[in-house]
Amino acid sequence: MTLTDILAACGGSNNLLRALRVEQQVILELKNPELRSDLARVMPFHSNLNQISWTPETPLSNADWDRLGRIIEQNQRQQLVNVSETTESQHRPVWHIAPPQGLLNDPNGFTYHNGEYHLFYQLYPFGCVHKDKYWAHVTSTDLVNWQSQPMALFPSDWFDSHGVFSGHAVSTEEELMLFYTGNVRIGEQRDRITTQCLATSKDGIHFTKHGPVIDSLPPSVTPHCRDPKLVKNGDHWLMLLGAQQETADKQLLGRLAIYRSTDLRQWEFVSLAGDELNDFGYMWECPDLFELGEQRVAIICPQGIEAKSKHHNIPHHNGYLQATLNDNDQLGLSEFRTLDYGFDFYAPQSTEAPGGRRLMVGWMGLPDEIDQPSVADQWVHQLTCLRELSWQNGKLYQQPARELQQLRGEMQRFELSTSKGGCPVNLGSKSFELQTTLPWPSTGQTTLRVMDNGNEYCDIILDADQQMIRLDRTHAQPTDGETIRELPWLEQRDVEMQLLTDNSSLEIFINQGEYVMTARVFTAQDATGLRLIGNELTSIEVKAWLLG
Repeated sequence: MTLTDILAACGGSNNLLRALRVEQQVILELKNPELRSDLARVMPFHSNLNQISWTPETPLSNADWDRLGRIIEQNQRQQLVNVSETTESQHRPVWHIAPPQGLLNDPNGFTYHNGEYHLFYQLYPFGCVHKDKYWAHVTSTDLVNWQSQPMALFPSDWFDSHGVFSGHAVSTEEELMLFYTGNVRIGEQRDRITTQCLATSKDGIHFTKHGPVIDSLPPSVTPHCRDPKLVKNGDHWLMLLGAQQETADKQLLGRLAIYRSTDLRQWEFVSLAGDELNDFGYMWECPDLFELGEQRVAIICPQGIEAKSKHHNIPHHNGYLQATLNDNDQLGLSEFRTLDYGFDFYAPQSTEAPGGRRLMVGWMGLPDEIDQPSVADQWVHQLTCLRELSWQNGKLYQQPARELQQLRGEMQRFELSTSKGGCPVNLGSKSFELQTTLPWPSTGQTTLRVMDNGNEYCDIILDADQQMIRLDRTHAQPTDGETIRELPWLEQRDVEMQLLTDNSSLEIFINQGEYVMTARVFTAQDATGLRLIGNELTSIEVKAWLLG
């Protein structure tokens, strides 16, 4: 029986959802199993998964497997037609990147190539759940106006059938190269198969898959090995992978797996990095590595580390470390610090802009948190604003990319005061930038209340007694996730703030970006007020711009 025969017996090419490869066995997942012919009905069939098993007399060729992938991709393209339009939603951002429909998560492949910025993101377009991920694609020449491009990568092939997971892009003179993790799950037990894959494009829009460039796991690493980041080290390339090491005594440790290549296609394993951090979570995701001046910086998203706040009880974290990298590709890591102290920041990616600036964007969301008010409008999650990174006083600073100033309308100046219970100012919009300095209270609390209509709001609280800046969204609309985040403020100095809001998001840059807090904040459409509340008589000068 040929491949053409088996496709016909399974109800035709349009009935094919997925093709899995287990050694020489071919597993085909069908949309409608009732379309099977009598020939197919005598073959092994898994009714719970709608999967038929076939072991051909002659193993399928690479061309055969590619044919299956292109058939499935075409079927997926046809499905996308039904979810391509952007839904109406009061929570949809004006200027942040968000999906037209479905669930967005990690930014991917952020790079500058042939005169424009390319940014991809993880997307499941058919519902607000974590399922088989695609790579959506947007481009920009100015970091403000983003143009949607055709879907870049589909979960269509035997090596990425359950998701084109996160990865990185490399720009060469000849092509744009995408490196990503192919995710495959086998059987009802969903055994995980993980490979690191390559796709390339001559025009930066249409991509050809080349399959796995790393098809096996590093020593002692579980199938939780993903999110390739590529960096140049001298005359060769390194690939960093977030990894989970299983020790001899079955302990699970987050680590970075490092591979080396001279041609970006043939890779050899170098080592696992991170032993100096000892037991620091059970998994590290979404690594990054770059230089800011003379300081090398690594970013990781560790899972399972202990939080310093009683209000932070979820396992997902983000942070940066000081890093060293020698000529033998040995990576040293030290001094982990939190990158963003808010609720909704994960999986950041950075790139170097023309002129040398380091730009970063993150996912404004977290794994496991999908129940948000926007789900009623058939979409969930968005990306953060673009941020410029710098190294100052031994710390990583983040500030909104300077290009975002192009979004500003006319500047408004006004005063907020705690007198008379805090007389509110109505901005008339939930998409704005605000700059002010809050005096640190001598006792008690001072609260800047934003996105407020009297019933729904979010509070930024300066707590002198606890020596803490607290972000409290308890009075916003219910959503997955916790309601309080804290930033220790032991120095008790005044707090310079720059706020960027966009209908259902809030990004707070504190003291010129020394600290950042990011949050999704869902409030009513008329929650456009600002208020200053406190037990001490305080007034502040505010500069504000509507954004859009």
